[in-house]
Amino acid sequence: MENDTVLRIEREFNASPEVVYDAWIDPEIFAQWWGPEGMTTPVHNLDVRKGGKWSATMENSDGIRNSSSGVYKVLDRPNRLVFTWAWDNEKEGRGHETEVEVSFEATESGTKMVLTQAAFEDKQARDNHSSGWSSSFNDLEKVLS
Repeated sequence: MENDTVLRIEREFNASPEVVYDAWIDPEIFAQWWGPEGMTTPVHNLDVRKGGKWSATMENSDGIRNSSSGVYKVLDRPNRLVFTWAWDNEKEGRGHETEVEVSFEATESGTKMVLTQAAFEDKQARDNHSSGWSSSFNDLEKVLS
């Protein structure tokens, strides 16, 4: 990780860049992996176009929900996806916004995916997202296999 406000995660998947990219924008596939392990995504809306809005609500086994949303900035299938990201809180409103860039590169065994998210307010927020994304990508790997 470059600094306390930038998150970078690399992950290899045994699937083509097109398949991995589509897992981010196809609502049916997205709902199967979005959110840390053990969470479901019962509510999601993906308006997949430049300037389109996306939102997702994750729910844990106790029924506690957390929602996030953003706007698509770049949709370059199967190479690159860029969108904004922030928590949505009914009482406090929209939280601190970051930008997420995901790149997809063909490899001999499938795809190298690199997620970069910035700029976080502090190291703790960055580290929390690192744990969440890493767990989500475990689910994505299961969906893609």
